[in-house]
Amino acid sequence: MLYTPAHFALRQRELAGALMRAHPFATLITQTAEEPFVTHAPLLLDDRIDPWQLHGHVARANPHWQSWRDGDPLFAIFHGGDAYVSPSLYSVRKAVPTWNYAVVHVRGTIAIKHDSEGKEEVLKALIDTHDAPYREQWNELDLAFREGMKEGIVAFTLTIDRVEAKFKLSQNRPLDDRERVRNTMLAGGDKGRELAAWMRQLNAD
Repeated sequence: MLYTPAHFALRQRELAGALMRAHPFATLITQTAEEPFVTHAPLLLDDRIDPWQLHGHVARANPHWQSWRDGDPLFAIFHGGDAYVSPSLYSVRKAVPTWNYAVVHVRGTIAIKHDSEGKEEVLKALIDTHDAPYREQWNELDLAFREGMKEGIVAFTLTIDRVEAKFKLSQNRPLDDRERVRNTMLAGGDKGRELAAWMRQLNAD
């Protein structure tokens, strides 16, 4: 479970989906009897259906997938932007440093795809999302090479049954503090600017 104070809990499900699409490189976690298995992999969200689904694949050489059985639970964490927040931005002196961030945790049940057609669907969906110009090249590769590449992966679909989103964006601070935090984020790097955009969408200011 994700520790989420009420003022940091995200109510807008569509923003959780937006973060998952903007940051598709997720952390996959399976609890085993010994210790958790952890894998990092890009996942593709399909939010056109209910319940939502995630599609992805891992290397066949990765022992993580061997702990999976169809219908087993799998957890995925999506990390959005994060940035340090200085107490100097607050209107009161009795304040301490903190860190703002946005994350989405999901739990779902897994269905493994060992067949060539199922793997092809997942691969093409990922290619179309992240490198559409490469699709033509993939289609032109000879069948033996493509099948050999697919033999090296295990594809899967994760049907989501729980979404927990935590957008810690200074919602617990007064309006003028939030304005200074957002302005500082806007003047910072990419992560900070993304947090400022989330603040705007949340009407946190």
